[in-house]
Amino acid sequence: MNMEFSEPLRPLYHFSVPKGWLNDPNGMVYYDGEYHLFYQYYPHDTVWGPMHWGHAVSTDMVNWTHLPIALYPDDLGYIFSGGAVIDWHNTAGFGAEALVVFYTYHDPKTENQSQALAYSLDNGRSWTKYEGNPVIPTPRNLKNFRDPKVLWYEDENGGGHWVMIVAAGDAVSFYTSHDLINWQISSQFGFDQGATTGVWETPDMFKLAVQNSQETRWILTVGLGEGAPAGGSGMQYFVGTFDGAAFLNENPKEKVLWADYGADFYAAQSWSDTKDTRQLWLAWMNDWRYALKIPTTTWRGSMTLPREARLTQHAAGIRMVQSPIKELEQLRLEGNSWQDVTILANSEFVPDVSGRLLEIVANLEVNVDASEFGVRVYSNPEEFTTVGIQPDEQIIYVDRTHAGISTFHESFCEAHRVEHVDFGKKVQLHLFVDSSSIELFVDDGVITFSERIFPNSSDFHLRFFAVGADIAIKDLDIFLLDGANFLLSS
Repeated sequence: MNMEFSEPLRPLYHFSVPKGWLNDPNGMVYYDGEYHLFYQYYPHDTVWGPMHWGHAVSTDMVNWTHLPIALYPDDLGYIFSGGAVIDWHNTAGFGAEALVVFYTYHDPKTENQSQALAYSLDNGRSWTKYEGNPVIPTPRNLKNFRDPKVLWYEDENGGGHWVMIVAAGDAVSFYTSHDLINWQISSQFGFDQGATTGVWETPDMFKLAVQNSQETRWILTVGLGEGAPAGGSGMQYFVGTFDGAAFLNENPKEKVLWADYGADFYAAQSWSDTKDTRQLWLAWMNDWRYALKIPTTTWRGSMTLPREARLTQHAAGIRMVQSPIKELEQLRLEGNSWQDVTILANSEFVPDVSGRLLEIVANLEVNVDASEFGVRVYSNPEEFTTVGIQPDEQIIYVDRTHAGISTFHESFCEAHRVEHVDFGKKVQLHLFVDSSSIELFVDDGVITFSERIFPNSSDFHLRFFAVGADIAIKDLDIFLLDGANFLLSS
């Protein structure tokens, strides 16, 4: 059956839960034609509680089927975040091609955290927790020790071993294993690297080719509990090398690289075992400052759109860029196009488009005589969200100070800004608008913003604006989007 989406703030093509509380994506793995998405879940309330692992599957990362809860809390504790792999060569002895998930046990009495595993031999429909859990006990004098991410490292001779990355305070610890059960610590990374204003969480690591070169790099990503560009939680990443035991950052330790500049991109995780040349990931679309208070009713929490991560060479170094996955194009219902439209100074261009679910691709000429220009969505005189450009200061911003419902937390009603030093003569804004969010990809994903918004209004107008000088829209495509299918398994 298709889920009923009668709530006005329910996202219609972003993943959410039918009811209850959702946060971090977990255990993301591809097997036998299905993308698995597990997630932190509390089914009995719309605020955080004793954590379970919810579970959904998809053939295209757009349309999803919700499956029964995969993992429940037990005597060892709540089920916190983690990852998943396919044990192709049965290194653990659980069975051929077992789906093995790794998670953190959180003991609510002692607050101790340890790493554990469970496995499935029927493509995730039933689960057996390993009888020897935890496989990595709580280290001494370390309160925050969680979110295991496991991957297979293949060496130059065709052999390899398993690697686990665990968040450990303001650092990550690396462990190695040959059987997924017995683990030895190999190194640590962090402490004074990158941003350390908040606790590190939800690490991930993957290898990417650098576009238009023969080079590759390893990317290490970590969630930061606070102090991200928008003020709250966010995702930073490091570019470097990995030898199977230790990660080496190629940038100065004080250099901070952010995966997203909006307020609502956290705990991002990538799919493993995809058999795809693309590196695919998504994030929890929320901010811990106000996540417990967002104005939804029977549910709280959603995910960002799935994205492809790539590496490009810039003047400042190798950087990650992100693009919405091509599978999202199936949601396009109809499109409208405009070419060579001039927005007069201190005026607006209002396309004749009616729909609340939109994809917008706008190529704009940059006129440095304009103090700012951009587009407002969900726009009427009193309520709107602004995506803006200030060319003289080389600033891209998203302003939700007039976006709608915002009184639930003082940090929500803000504008978020980033300097975009690669401004040329044109700038491309690729924008996705859903019932309660926007996602922005600037210049093929060099910069991204993920933002929750909660409109009061049913006025879905788009208004392109220019201040101080005329702005030319060279070409503009606006697609009305369909909602995705979210099914409940019988």
